[in-house]
Amino acid sequence: MAKVLLVDDELTMVQMVTEMLRQEGHEVFPFTNSKDALAALDSHTPEIVITDLYLDKTRAHGLEILQKARAMTPPASVIVITAFGSIETAVEAMKNGAYDYLEKPFKLDELNLCIQRALSYNEAISENLYLRKQLKKKYQFSQLIGTSPQMHGVFKMIERVADTDSTILILGESGTGKELVARALHFNSRRQFAPFIPVNCSALPENLLESELFGHRRGSFTGAVNDKKGLFQEADGGTIFLDEVGSMSQLLQSRLLRVLQEREVRRIGDNTPTYINVRVLAATNEPLEKKIKEGVFREDLYYRLNVIAIPLPSLRERREDIPLLVAHFLRNKISPRTGQPIQITKQAMNLLTAHDWPGNVRELENAIERASTLCENNVIQVGDLPPGVTRNAPNAEPAGSTEIVQLPVPESASGKSLLPSGAPSAAASPSGATTAPSAPHDINTDLPLKDFLREQELNYLNRILAQMGGDKEKTALHLGISLATLYRKLSEDERVN
Repeated sequence: MAKVLLVDDELTMVQMVTEMLRQEGHEVFPFTNSKDALAALDSHTPEIVITDLYLDKTRAHGLEILQKARAMTPPASVIVITAFGSIETAVEAMKNGAYDYLEKPFKLDELNLCIQRALSYNEAISENLYLRKQLKKKYQFSQLIGTSPQMHGVFKMIERVADTDSTILILGESGTGKELVARALHFNSRRQFAPFIPVNCSALPENLLESELFGHRRGSFTGAVNDKKGLFQEADGGTIFLDEVGSMSQLLQSRLLRVLQEREVRRIGDNTPTYINVRVLAATNEPLEKKIKEGVFREDLYYRLNVIAIPLPSLRERREDIPLLVAHFLRNKISPRTGQPIQITKQAMNLLTAHDWPGNVRELENAIERASTLCENNVIQVGDLPPGVTRNAPNAEPAGSTEIVQLPVPESASGKSLLPSGAPSAAASPSGATTAPSAPHDINTDLPLKDFLREQELNYLNRILAQMGGDKEKTALHLGISLATLYRKLSEDERVN
């Protein structure tokens, strides 16, 4: 269940609560003085702290315990109990971060319910932090795959402008990863904990898009039954990403120009503007200069949006990155028929590299997803690829061909491996048969034993999590630990990194 530290200067009270908690399955550390309890916080790292506010009836020692417990990493949930209950002491305790406040005498059932709520709260907070870290990790620069000169130029530009407030115009064909770049810019900036609001400007009609972006007042048009905040207001403090900005109507272009110039929005039907603090990122897959010449896009808006341009290369312009991307998309994919990692033949890889990919990275990802699902064993062959890729194949792959290509280790913009430490990689023997990976020779012998064991534990956790399809509840059950413990260990993974 949970580690609970209990401190109260009444021995009978401590004994009674301790017995109840142990019957509930908790690990309890009981104390009758604040000095020992404060020292125990460091050694026991409890998840729940139950403390009397006035120990020895003279000083509010419980506040010291409360403050130290909340300063722990991760912080413990603190339930304050006292016989001297008043609004003032309750407010003081809550201001210092207490989860709840109980006045003596209280029922044991009441305390038990409070503990269960605190544990649920802890688990929710842990999951929230884990998901935030995973989201940030997903959109780190390290998740942008490529070693080609074109992509190195993109990496350098993103790194230089991520933590600025400059308006960015991301240029590139459909499927080149414009939204991924936008999210990387947001989650690696000082705005990372504020909202990121993506908007597809081509997906909504003009009147609906205007209402969505800028909001409206009740009664401003038919169907406006309530006041509505626009997405610019929802993104306040964060980032709004306007995808396919070139499809905006002239009216919306003029309103967007006002936002960029004055940093304020006015809801439909409202006479009072609202100041906003929003970074604007925009993207387009069609040349805006051509639209300007055609008179369908405002030139002044173009220059407001094009403060810094980040052009993304098409996949056919960086074919050398295709094997890296294939390795990335096959990472952690397991054949449901054999239980082995998915691999790919040399002939299939050659076809993937030769294809022009009009849909770019998105099309390649879908092709790998299709092939890994359809392959009869754990090896992708030519026949498993989409017809559009194999249509112009010069020669059919020989039946029963087993020549496996050794996939490169996906690398990030910084050159670091994207695979977890110790992850197996496919290796081909001279005969073409796949061999098991040899023992690693690059173990970091400079690590203290504690850190090395921690690294191995994290590798094991991540491997089991992958086998369970990312289902954390199944992973915790398989490992024989609580879900809260799994979240804590995964969050430690982020702190280590």
